[in-house]
Amino acid sequence: MSANNLPKIKEQVSLLPITPGVYQFLNREGKIIYVGKAVNLRRRVSSYFSESKEHSAKVKVMVRQIAEIRHIDVATEQDALLLENSLIKTLQPRYNILLKDDKTYPWIVVRNEPFPRAQSTRRLIRDGSHYFGPYASVTVQKNMLELIHGIYQLRTCKLNLSPENIARGKYRVCLQYHLGNCKGPCIGNQSPEEYADSIEMVRKMLKGDLKATTDWLHDAMDTAAAELKFETAAHYQSRLRLLENYAGKSVIVSSMLGNVDVFSLLVDDDAAYCNFVRVVAGSVVNSFTSEFSIGADEDPKTILSQAISIVSERIAGRLAHEVIVPFLPEEGLFEGIRFSVPARGEKLKLLEFSQRSARLFRAEKMKNLEIKNPEKHTQRLMEAMRKALHMEVQPRHIECFDNSNIQGNYPVASCVVFRDGKPSRKEYRHFNIKTVVGPDDFASMREIIHRRYSRLLAEGAELPDLIVVDGGKGQLSSAYAVLCELGLETKIPIIGLAKRIEEVFFPNDPLPYYLDRTGEPLKVIMHLRDEAHRFGITFHRNKRSADFVKTSLRQIPGIGETTADRLLRTFRSVTRIREASLDELSELIGPAKAKTVYDHYHPATPDGKE
Repeated sequence: MSANNLPKIKEQVSLLPITPGVYQFLNREGKIIYVGKAVNLRRRVSSYFSESKEHSAKVKVMVRQIAEIRHIDVATEQDALLLENSLIKTLQPRYNILLKDDKTYPWIVVRNEPFPRAQSTRRLIRDGSHYFGPYASVTVQKNMLELIHGIYQLRTCKLNLSPENIARGKYRVCLQYHLGNCKGPCIGNQSPEEYADSIEMVRKMLKGDLKATTDWLHDAMDTAAAELKFETAAHYQSRLRLLENYAGKSVIVSSMLGNVDVFSLLVDDDAAYCNFVRVVAGSVVNSFTSEFSIGADEDPKTILSQAISIVSERIAGRLAHEVIVPFLPEEGLFEGIRFSVPARGEKLKLLEFSQRSARLFRAEKMKNLEIKNPEKHTQRLMEAMRKALHMEVQPRHIECFDNSNIQGNYPVASCVVFRDGKPSRKEYRHFNIKTVVGPDDFASMREIIHRRYSRLLAEGAELPDLIVVDGGKGQLSSAYAVLCELGLETKIPIIGLAKRIEEVFFPNDPLPYYLDRTGEPLKVIMHLRDEAHRFGITFHRNKRSADFVKTSLRQIPGIGETTADRLLRTFRSVTRIREASLDELSELIGPAKAKTVYDHYHPATPDGKE
């Protein structure tokens, strides 16, 4: 939005009514870039043009493109919600929630034709045919089609089996008839009524109801056996085994759940992931995840509502009467559907299953994105961390500190450095605690923070974007006090990590802040903590080991600390000192001390031999 256009826009905003309605933002080319709803049109639209820190970068970019505002008055908020949903689907504005993944999922279609075929398709055509799916993978869809054709003898040909063509004897049977895979409706060997019964059973199977087919196969097998038609009975028995094998592979949730649909949602900075799970008669019969670009829409309730609406169209608009969700969507958009937010029990487990599926889908997308465009992945991750930790700049350079000691002995500390969310091991630093006596973690933290950042200031070196202190409120207070002494409290944000991994503390705030357990920022923080622990413990272990070796050398009469240090620096271990020759030792520490050390490790036996 240019400065010249600002008076015109403000005038349009001032003329908006204070009633419910839908507003549209247009750019200079006259294209609608955003559609929104409001209870009070004037108040809602004017909020876009007021300075606010709450506005995301995308909202600010969108506002700069606005050249015209249009609106539609409606009677109620529910009408505004329905109209907004309809316009978004029709216009596909750039800054609204839109389906992002271009994947066309496979379906199974039962054709609207005489003697209908059951086939695979990726195109939904409103021609009266029945579509079932979509299926999360071609393999699942293919297995179902093989099961259908293995049980029911449906035709696979493309012939127009109209009553007139069949009556005229236009066709002859094909190889499928001779193989027993088709009963020959093309020559009148199978009635439309018998074929229709099979198609109805197929529809029930595709909806997840396997019981009807199981009962039919059992009855047919028993009837054939009673009539001594054992080959026919064996045929039905083999079909039963196919059905049982298929049912055994499905995920059984609970027969108490009945028919329910489940939606879960994960929202990132620029994308949202909605997983859909369908449960029929207690079994999971379908599950897939869709990715959406969220544009300027950031309210999770709005995103979930739009995602459910779009996904319901992908499954031909058929939602179960009960839908399980992580939180309630907007009211008025879905009539005749009861939404529930489970707090315990089997429904909660089902929701958690859906959330895990969405996380796995997102992780795979992020992995592929990182391979194809590492910088874009880094930018998104750093922006997510900036938002999660309420920072003004992205934490591209993070330093994390951890103390390590055993009852005050061998006190050490570690500093690990992350660049762009990844370890920069060449910048890791160890600290021997010099001024603290006894097990005082707070004083140790004060010492290492002061040593680290007073040195960086003196050298004019780069300061980190974020400091992370492992140890909670006490450690954080000690470190923050040092930053205040150095005048860095406003230049470097600092947080403390509590024992619970999702809790962080900020200076001067007694209450913890909780990070999203499923978010990537928490994963980076956990990686930081693990690296600081690992690096610090390794150094602590090595120091204890070196001190133990040095102490054992000093127990040799006539060997002091200086000689012990010289021996360790050269030979690195007691084993190598023991294996060294007298000449090698003499060259390093002199003949007299060398003979003392050599004799200590090679004592003479009573007969004068070593």
